[in-house]
Amino acid sequence: MNDIGRVNLIGYIVDFKTVSTHGLESSPYASALAGLRANEARYFKNKYNHDFTVYPAHECKEVIDRVTTILKEERNIVISSPLLEATTFHVADIRWDYVFYKSGLAVNVLYTLDNAGKRAVGFKLCDGMPVPDELAEKFKFARQRSRLAGTIRGSFFVIKHEY
Repeated sequence: MNDIGRVNLIGYIVDFKTVSTHGLESSPYASALAGLRANEARYFKNKYNHDFTVYPAHECKEVIDRVTTILKEERNIVISSPLLEATTFHVADIRWDYVFYKSGLAVNVLYTLDNAGKRAVGFKLCDGMPVPDELAEKFKFARQRSRLAGTIRGSFFVIKHEY
């Protein structure tokens, strides 16, 4: 059984050496979003030796439901953009959930399985996309330069409840 919770689910291992828009083609920011996704893949490969594998959103209902619930219950946020891809995996006693949206937004949930650990939601905006209306009044975004993704704007909040 894989991290998504289904047997024989076929995903796309993100290659950060050769950036591809595979699975993201319908986004108006496909190239920039692919760079952001590759940037995440490079981080997990270098830090944890983990292959960042994504799945079509329609195959990841459990992950999407968990992320959607956390956003709604913690900050009353409902993302209006269509979903493209998602993934979940465990490394170093941390569950990571990622959801990539057609708008160019990537949402990740870092949730340590140890009760004393860190738990947070991160938002990353791919290069060139506007701040979504759902986030505009609630968050300030810091800029980060990436060789793979250009300028990434990011923000986060700490999760207060158990999920």
